[in-house]
Amino acid sequence: MSVNIDSRVVTPGSDDFVDEAWQLKEEINRREGVLKQRQNFFTNAYRRSKVHCYVQDGKLVGFAAVRRDGYILFLAVSPEIRGEGIGKQLVARVAEDHDTITCHARTSNENALQFYEHLGFEIKRRIDDYYEDGGDAYYLKLGTDVGITDKISELMRR
Repeated sequence: MSVNIDSRVVTPGSDDFVDEAWQLKEEINRREGVLKQRQNFFTNAYRRSKVHCYVQDGKLVGFAAVRRDGYILFLAVSPEIRGEGIGKQLVARVAEDHDTITCHARTSNENALQFYEHLGFEIKRRIDDYYEDGGDAYYLKLGTDVGITDKISELMRR
């Protein structure tokens, strides 16, 4: 990870970085056709979440918005810096607070599915018509039989 990237935590109820997170999400949506939430839904969910952020030179380059139960609502990393470990670091931050991490990913989002599989997430089930636009999703989980701390330690060695 680049040395000029800072980590920040946005606590529930705060608007810090919400506009920047929306813009990053929309940039990814335009490029890849994923992360298709409506702005009102996104903003409300963001404000209710603990959000782990990475900021480079004052610009938001990655974030993970997480519910109290360890469910990742949104995970996004700027396409320009993918492959530098930001996504892995975001999941590791979430793992510091939770025994189990869960999320949904579109069945058609190969990048996300490969990323989560690489980290050790397991597909638990497929949900047809999960998304508002009729898209299908996989429900993914990290931290089952083996403790999540062990999984994250293994992940960070990769």
